[in-house]
Amino acid sequence: MKAIKIVSHNHIQEFLDFPGRLLMNDPNYIRPLDQDIEQVFDEKKNKFFRSGECERYLFVNDIGETVGKIAVFISKKYKQSQPTGGIGFFDCINDQKTADFILNFAKSELQQKGMEAMDGPISFGERDKFWGLLIDGFSEPLYGMNYNPSYYKTLFENYGFQIYFNQLCFGRKIHDPVAENFLQMHARISKNKNISAKRMKVKNLKKFAEDFTEVYNKAWASHGEGKQLSNFQTLKLFTTLKPVINEHISWFVYENEKPIAVWMNIPDLNQWFKYLNGKFSLWQKLKFLFLKTFKTNKKMVGLVFGVVPEWHRKGIDGYMIWEGTRHFRKTTSFEDYEMQWIGDFNPKMIKIAENLETEVTRKLATYRFLFDRAKEFERHKIL
Repeated sequence: MKAIKIVSHNHIQEFLDFPGRLLMNDPNYIRPLDQDIEQVFDEKKNKFFRSGECERYLFVNDIGETVGKIAVFISKKYKQSQPTGGIGFFDCINDQKTADFILNFAKSELQQKGMEAMDGPISFGERDKFWGLLIDGFSEPLYGMNYNPSYYKTLFENYGFQIYFNQLCFGRKIHDPVAENFLQMHARISKNKNISAKRMKVKNLKKFAEDFTEVYNKAWASHGEGKQLSNFQTLKLFTTLKPVINEHISWFVYENEKPIAVWMNIPDLNQWFKYLNGKFSLWQKLKFLFLKTFKTNKKMVGLVFGVVPEWHRKGIDGYMIWEGTRHFRKTTSFEDYEMQWIGDFNPKMIKIAENLETEVTRKLATYRFLFDRAKEFERHKIL
């Protein structure tokens, strides 16, 4: 077996195609868009190259067949208790010796760069895409979410990886009964004439971006690894989402026109992208527009739910949930709701998810392997 550093167009295509062959008989597999993966490895598009480096490799057997692949990277932004590198985009046949060869190769590469541990599978970028190993809940993945065969868990754990933190997704049926206490909160808050709820509309995108930024920075920036957002950053994000925004499913709450809560949702893009086989050229874009217009999407994804601190425990969450739910039940065809993952190190956010009367729908894991096997392993700190 040998490693081949990816340098040519043919190598790149094989890197993109191999998972599809590996999972060709899995009905739940949805091929990610090639362009989404390639943006991770584009030095002009991925800002993490400014303070890090990344290489990716194919692994072939003695007769030249691809049996695995991986990306190996380091980033100065990824600050951990010891110098820690990352591995991602791991795929492998169901063979422990092959997996060990690939992981040993990655370990050696990272050791040469001064790393003392490796986390994976993670992305050379933010945590919102291609992060974690699916270990439970093997249903169709949400857009941007990793999907893998169930045997990967065994390959990782037999090698010696340990779970650094679990990534929990929560979901519910749209038309399941809403908790009675939410209805009571709604009835009570509705009597306050200073409180109002508004659904997000594209024509006022700039205003809603500013309102989102205000709520986000108050509700999350003080939490552990939270970051302050600027209005420019949020507007850029909202503009990117504009083609897929559904004006019935994202809600804001105001006190005298001052934003105090937000519940941001979008349709699950994978329910359309699964028909494109990873491609997004002009023809696929036209097909996407056709699907978006005529193919009913029955799943929506929760991106953000939060209330500013001064309104915690006052019923605003129940008010917003019922305002939004009773509206999009009537105006949309969505049947399923699932939230993007929450780390098990973040009990506050998990509590918010549970307050939405959700259940865990799938579990991913971020694994860590310490190169010094005598060193004590520690899980992610609780926020």
